[in-house]
Amino acid sequence: MPSSRYLQELQRRVLVFDGAFGTTVQAMELSPENFAGHDGLNDYLVITRPDLAESIHRSYLETGADVLETWTFSGNRLKLAEYGVENELYTINVTAAQIARRVADSFSTPDHPRFVAGSMGPTGMLPSTDDPTLGQITFDEIVAIYGEQAQALVEGGCDLLLLETSQDLLELKAAIAGITRPDLAAGRWVPIQAQVTLDTTGRMLLGTDISAAMATLQALPVQIIGLNCSTGPEHMRDPIRYLCSHTNLFISCIPNAGIPLNINGRAVYPQQPDEMAGILAEFVRDYGVNIIGGCCGTTPAHIQAMVQRIRTITPASRQPEITPLLASAMRATPLHQEPRPLIAGERVNTNGSRRMKRLVLASDYDGMVSIARQQVEDGAHALDVSVAVTERDDEQQQMEILVKRLAASVEVP
Repeated sequence: MPSSRYLQELQRRVLVFDGAFGTTVQAMELSPENFAGHDGLNDYLVITRPDLAESIHRSYLETGADVLETWTFSGNRLKLAEYGVENELYTINVTAAQIARRVADSFSTPDHPRFVAGSMGPTGMLPSTDDPTLGQITFDEIVAIYGEQAQALVEGGCDLLLLETSQDLLELKAAIAGITRPDLAAGRWVPIQAQVTLDTTGRMLLGTDISAAMATLQALPVQIIGLNCSTGPEHMRDPIRYLCSHTNLFISCIPNAGIPLNINGRAVYPQQPDEMAGILAEFVRDYGVNIIGGCCGTTPAHIQAMVQRIRTITPASRQPEITPLLASAMRATPLHQEPRPLIAGERVNTNGSRRMKRLVLASDYDGMVSIARQQVEDGAHALDVSVAVTERDDEQQQMEILVKRLAASVEVP
């Protein structure tokens, strides 16, 4: 792995990210003229109001923050197309990175460098699903979408790429492939920080739990994993504890200022700076979290409180218990089962089941899923899947359909 000053600093100390951008802009109630006809696309302000972008970046660094996020959360081709500005993708992302870089450099010193994280949010699609609208996108299309955004952000001067508020694990895998694929990746290597968002039950939007997210991400070229958005820090306690106890990767935690309340038609984030900073300081002291910061509803006051809190605490020394895992789209399964052995169900396999072969020849996917469910009910920890038959020549297409159906229907890998 090439060297990175960002990773070197993480070895040395806890880093604090900046706070909210979107909710900060919303609170300003800017007139439509500020968006040049693209009202609602906050990212476009780097083109029309670079002074505003610089001002907000500066307000967070003045509190002691170490890392600025670029104003590019919606800077991918699909999101920009909703506003008719997808052809400005390169300009928006490069400009946003250059603004953040300029401000960060103005605050950096040899002993206290400031960093720029290239923010990359979801596309709005859910490739893991069969939704007639949101599910109609291929893995390779997502790879290309994130690859072009990453290239612009790195060219603009980012120190790392931040995949945040991820809700579909398959989209996140494709995004990482896009960032790292040789023909799409930017020429300069930077670390990847991948953050999923969990609801109050501890699962991603489509049901993925933290064990599956961790097992998947730590097998990919990612250096930092963590959580952001969705809830306040208290609801992140158990999954953060799990991450710190089960992986050697750096861990980030960047929550909202609590779960928003609807007050007179407006989202109000209830958690005050001292309370939020206190909980995040606990995560550093008790679990060994490496990165903290603020998502929706946080302000410079929240970030200042975090900076002050972590100055007085010693981060926990992590001794994670590393367990080999298989991951489905829902949860992870340890390869070391107690009692042993790990049982792999062989019946969802045309070489292991005559019934499976008949179902494959008939393209009866409901029947194939039924076999898989029965295998799980009978105690299988994982499934061995094969649709190979000599009578058909569309094995790849059948496998793609079946695996997508299985991922939505059974929890085992």
